[in-house]
Amino acid sequence: MLRAGAASALGLTLPQLLRADSVRSQSTRADHCILIFLNGGPSHLDMWDMKPNAPVEIRGEFQPIATSVPGVQFGEHIPKMARWMHKSALIRSAHHSVNNAHAAGVYTALTGQDRGDNSASTFTPNDYPAVGSVMGHLRPPTQTVVPYVTLPFITKEGAGGPPQPGFYGGWLGKSYDPLFILKDPNAIDFAMPELSLGGDVDTVRLDGRRRLMSQLSEPDPYQIKAFDLLTSSHMRHAVSIEKESPKTRDAYGRNIYGQSVLLARRLIEAGTRVACLAWAPDANATWDTHGNNFKKLKTELLPQLDSAVSSLLADLDDRGMLERTLVVVMGEFGRSPKVNANAGRDHWNFCYSLMMAGGGIRGGTVYGASDSIGGKPSRNPVSPADVIATVYACLGISPETELKDRLQRPYPLVPWGNPISEIIG
Repeated sequence: MLRAGAASALGLTLPQLLRADSVRSQSTRADHCILIFLNGGPSHLDMWDMKPNAPVEIRGEFQPIATSVPGVQFGEHIPKMARWMHKSALIRSAHHSVNNAHAAGVYTALTGQDRGDNSASTFTPNDYPAVGSVMGHLRPPTQTVVPYVTLPFITKEGAGGPPQPGFYGGWLGKSYDPLFILKDPNAIDFAMPELSLGGDVDTVRLDGRRRLMSQLSEPDPYQIKAFDLLTSSHMRHAVSIEKESPKTRDAYGRNIYGQSVLLARRLIEAGTRVACLAWAPDANATWDTHGNNFKKLKTELLPQLDSAVSSLLADLDDRGMLERTLVVVMGEFGRSPKVNANAGRDHWNFCYSLMMAGGGIRGGTVYGASDSIGGKPSRNPVSPADVIATVYACLGISPETELKDRLQRPYPLVPWGNPISEIIG
């Protein structure tokens, strides 16, 4: 009664209070999140939402295959991922208003904030924060590790364009930006010297420097974090990907993306809350298949994705981590139903698919549906705000949470989104 009365004084209704309690009590299932972001816009029609009965200019060249859930089909070039459908949920009715610019679509998909235009060309201090930034703020790691990591690229808007928004701390402040790991973990000489002491400095000498600095002035938060990370065995171990067996590394795929997914698993295992994999050096480099869509998907993109995601799910499951780790595979939009004159598919924000697995997710579920050509949602349309609200709910954060920016101005976390209860376990 006291809580309800206090809530009423703050302008909350009892149903809102009970709903927030329900989200907190039922959905604190995942402690970590690995977000595999297929930057450029993956083709839902060739992966997760096949249309075998549509005309050839719609259905394309690929055939559907069975998954581990009867009646649910994937595209033929992700057979290993298909075996994990019983641990996964598909959303086949996502949509938003941004179609032309990748950057605005990326920002919308990663934050749930649909601006209704294509104006977001790069990040700004007034952007909504990324999921990793919010997790670092509300649920910081219990170990001395970086809370939020993005790898292996700072994806640009085109080869010479600015960095895309959606990956940063925004109005939470720069201290909540991710650590960017921008080296190729597939390289023989991969290392993170930034996280190790120099040859002439040992831990005793570093501790002396820390004491001297604290005597001269109050260290700022960045300096404190830097000292902690330099002496953290958890972080050093996490980035030591060479400790993995050759068999494991081969399973993920000996390429920059497969090894980045493996590195993400190591970071999560060390205590990092969110690892975001940006699957493109620039927005047009990988999944933006305006031309040769089928050849590129068949020979390069889908085999790499299939190996990396299936190995990640198997690895997490074997280590007893899958129930506490949410895995999300998505892009900023899908591809057009009609194949163009260059054997490609163009941007398509009107309907697309995404996949979630692991912590907090009810396995074997499909939510929403598209029409006969995969062009528009035909059942249960889903917004990016709903997707992000579902991610937060799985991570034990109420989407109704109110956060404050650097000037103490209040912001609702996901003002227009609602968790998709049908796919939450």
